[in-house]
Formats: sequence, C-alpha cells, structure tokens
Amino acid sequence: MSRPRVVIISGNIRRPSRSRGLAEALGAEVGRRASIELKSYDILDAGPGFGSALARSELPLPAARIVDEIEGADALIVGTPVYKGAYTGLFKHLIDFIAPEQLAGKPVALTATGGGARHALVVEHALRPLFGFFAALTLPTAVYASDADFEAAEDGAGYVVTDAGIRSRLCAAADELAGLLATHSRGAEILRRSAWAVQ
Repeated sequence: MSRPRVVIISGNIRRPSRSRGLAEALGAEVGRRASIELKSYDILDAGPGFGSALARSELPLPAARIVDEIEGADALIVGTPVYKGAYTGLFKHLIDFIAPEQLAGKPVALTATGGGARHALVVEHALRPLFGFFAALTLPTAVYASDADFEAAEDGAGYVVTDAGIRSRLCAAADELAGLLATHSRGAEILRRSAWAVQ
C-alpha cells in the first residue's frame, strides 16, 4: 500500500520565508504521526514566466508540474503571507489553474503568516472560502503566526516556530490531518463524485 501524498504549497515570493517555514512545520508534525510522502513547493518554484500565463497550456513546465502535484495529492497544506488582508496574488494565480473537481473532498490544512495579530482572520475570511469553492475538506484548526512567533534558523536558511501556542495549534492541525489520512481514501472519492455531480 502506497503512502499518502501530502503536498505543501506556499504563496511566499521571497526566501527564506516564514510562510513556508510554518507550512513545513505542520508537514513535519503530520510526518511524526503518519507515514506520508511529503513534497514542498512555493511560488518561486513555479519558474519565470508563470505570472504571465493565461491558460494552463501556457504554464512553464515547473508550474505545470506543481499544478499536477496539487491535483494528484491526497492532502494539501497551504500557506501564504498576508498581503493587504488576503493571500498573495501569485498564490491565487496558481490556484486558478486547478481543475475544481480535483480538490473536491480533499483534506486541506490552512496556514498563514503576517506582521501582527490583526491579520489572523485571513485564514477564515480568505483561505477557507477559497477552498470552500472547490468543495475541499478544510481542517477545523487553521494556523496563523506573526513575525514575533519565529526565530531565524541557525543555518540562516529559514525560520523556526518558537511560540508555544502556535506549536500547540500545529499539533492539533497535524492530529486532524493524520486522522483524516488514515480513514479518508475511500471517502474522498465518494465526496469528489458527489460534490461536482450537483453543480
């Protein structure tokens, strides 16, 4: 039996990135609870020319492969920095290329980062409705972290979550996603068929 495939996609447009660090921290917690195949991407991995593509056939090969990975995943962990109260434009641009039926019933964990606590509801007011359109199964526990909740990694290549409350939420979301992955494979296909049959 193959391991569930979990794909992380982060909307950050710079590296190192707190957004990618938060999403990957959640992926690591899920990996402690379940045997999974984990892949991680951000917008920079989509390659040059991605932003100017207007149709899926125009995507550069790296971006097309990311879209294929997202559609083929058993679950997603998504993250974005907050820009003007919502997700980044290039993150939304990538999501626009996904066939809606490919996310129906798929577990999706929501994460976001911002400069302060005032942006915390972006996960509820922007990310959850976006994936609700796709009839995805968003986890009850979303994780938002602000700049003060991180420290730079010792190697300088990223960021580490240091806030105990955020780490607790990561654990709660990981419990939910690992539990869904354990019971979800058959139910996901039923949800996928039924969700788009009525539209």
